[in-house]
Amino acid sequence: MGFDPGLATLGYGVIEKGKAFKPQMIDYGIVSTPKTENLAVRLCMLEEGVKQLIAKFKPEEIAVEELFFAKNVTTGINVAHARGVLLLTAVKECGRLFEYTPLQIKQALTGYGRADKHQIQTMVKTYLNLKSIPRPDDAADALAVALCHAQTNRLGKLFSI
Repeated sequence: MGFDPGLATLGYGVIEKGKAFKPQMIDYGIVSTPKTENLAVRLCMLEEGVKQLIAKFKPEEIAVEELFFAKNVTTGINVAHARGVLLLTAVKECGRLFEYTPLQIKQALTGYGRADKHQIQTMVKTYLNLKSIPRPDDAADALAVALCHAQTNRLGKLFSI
């Protein structure tokens, strides 16, 4: 299971790693929180949403995109809060947590660390043999994280927390 952290929209993607790396998409989507709620309530909503997803899909491992430079400091701090809740919940509910930088995800999917968002989404569509690019973008990004982990999990000890 892969996650793309966010406060307003947290993306998730569930795949099953098939034989000879023929991954199969199981589900994807988002957990969203309303901007009208205060931060603490939104973080509780994210925790509950992540718990429900983990209970439903029972992943063997969870992969999360690492936070990188945010242009807006306030947005970056809020995403960091959401990511903290996600990490804590993932460890408590699953126990096997892995993190990947955006560069690692891009390299795993395209072989190029500076690939743009559309290139990544196209590779997600291709790897999973989907008819269209998953929407919203946060869900496609979460599937990219899951695919990155599926390709690199034989080296998992390097990325686990």
